[in-house]
Amino acid sequence: LETGAHVRFSEIQGMTELNSTEPVPITVKGPYTFEVPIDASKFSAYTNGGYVHEVKQPKVMNFKPLSEALTKPGDFLLTDFAKMGRSELLHFGFQGLEAFREKHGRYPAPGNIDECSAVVSAAQKLISEASESSDPDVVRFDEEMDDKAEALLVALASGASAELAPMTAFLGGVVGQEVLKACSAKFTPLQQFLYFDAAECLPAEYPLPEEECKPVGCRYDGQIAVFGKEFVRKLNALSMFLVGAGAIGCEMLKNWALMGVAVSPCAEIAGGEQGAAGVVHITDMDKIERSNLNRQFLFRSTDVGSSKSTAAARAVQSMNPDIKVTAYEDKVAPETEDIFGDDFMAAVDVVCTALDNVEARLYVDQRCLNYCKPMLESGTLGTKGNTQVVVPHLTENYGASRDPPEKSVPVCTLKNFPYEIPHCVQWARDWFEGAYTQLPLNANQYIENPHFLARLDTQQNIKVETLQGLKESLITERPTCFEDCIRWARLQFQDRFYNQIAQLLHNFPPGMVTSSGAQFWSGTKRQPTPLEFDVNDQTHLDFVIA
Repeated sequence: LETGAHVRFSEIQGMTELNSTEPVPITVKGPYTFEVPIDASKFSAYTNGGYVHEVKQPKVMNFKPLSEALTKPGDFLLTDFAKMGRSELLHFGFQGLEAFREKHGRYPAPGNIDECSAVVSAAQKLISEASESSDPDVVRFDEEMDDKAEALLVALASGASAELAPMTAFLGGVVGQEVLKACSAKFTPLQQFLYFDAAECLPAEYPLPEEECKPVGCRYDGQIAVFGKEFVRKLNALSMFLVGAGAIGCEMLKNWALMGVAVSPCAEIAGGEQGAAGVVHITDMDKIERSNLNRQFLFRSTDVGSSKSTAAARAVQSMNPDIKVTAYEDKVAPETEDIFGDDFMAAVDVVCTALDNVEARLYVDQRCLNYCKPMLESGTLGTKGNTQVVVPHLTENYGASRDPPEKSVPVCTLKNFPYEIPHCVQWARDWFEGAYTQLPLNANQYIENPHFLARLDTQQNIKVETLQGLKESLITERPTCFEDCIRWARLQFQDRFYNQIAQLLHNFPPGMVTSSGAQFWSGTKRQPTPLEFDVNDQTHLDFVIA
């Protein structure tokens, strides 16, 4: 919490008047203390317990008109801390580019040094004028206008007329987020300007000759304008191996199809001769489920039940009929090395993983390490994401370092002292997994596998618990009719929501104090209340019915 944040109170015992107060601002006094502007002199005496909840307050954001924001944009949001001052330079560069467009009615021709230099001169003039201003709010470019800075402006001008699929995908994601912010009014929008560049992807010798960047009248003219014909020829000839066709896999395939990866190049790019084309190999053993459709955009409702790899291949071929795609439905694992073996890996140029588990990533990483193949690794978890480019003999491989283990909730907290909603959700999931997955699985293995008990003897830590579960599943609690199922569900409610809680309160009664004199039921230990089953309570009935 910071000074100025608003909080409210709940479950305070004794000074209960605080529980009904409106959110109030705080003043932080120390690492563990803060002050609130409340006169508590007439409140009852504080006993113990209570929770503090931060309450986010509405915030009004004001935005400047474009004419004012161009000269006084405020602080820029950095997208790369290794590029300090880059946003200011690009701010002037885009204004110089716009001045060129207004004068000539178009953007500079790709690779045309004279026209690119005109944009650089216009930007330098704006930088000089800003530096002479006495207004401290006027944006300035305080770095030296050296060859590196000029080269960036030349690159901006030379590629200004081009559209690149990966860059438009990035910008589309940013715009989509801003739309969601505007619709929900829950998240802070971008303040005026955001500059993003990937100039490190450009060829070392830049700008390229004008002839190399000259458009040829094909769908890849945007890439030719920025990277040149030779680069596009290399993309056409690439052979890629995509492992996984889920959310990330769909995005990769879409970009590759629009970029011209693994396509037969047109004669103008191939230099008058039909060049060789690569192939995109896709493998995914999963079938499309309806829940996939909200984020795996290559799939439609008609694809539900189909193979992900096959449907994804069909979708990208409709985007670019020239792309060559081979779809597989096999897991990449030791048992499929007859499919993805030496000859297969030798023919692949780059491996891209779009997997959902670490074990599979480590296996693919080891295969790439053995065959000296570059690997593009990426993953998402909620709002978090990661990317890693693995280049043989240049970068570390994926398995060279491991992420710290995810923080898990202690079992005793889940079982006896849950105090957050995620704890309750995890408790419910664990019980569901045990009752409806693990117990039936153990029962079926006991019946079908004659060696089940012998194998169980080697697992002493779970032997008794497993045998007890088998006894309940097959003998004492085995239902023989629908009424038995209802009875079992009703007893589960009684055991989990009354008996276990009553036993916990018997062991640790209300008012109990610890050896240090503190109340036992305080802090994160929230005193529970046993639930009496009520046939008129829909929530209670829902538990039994479910």
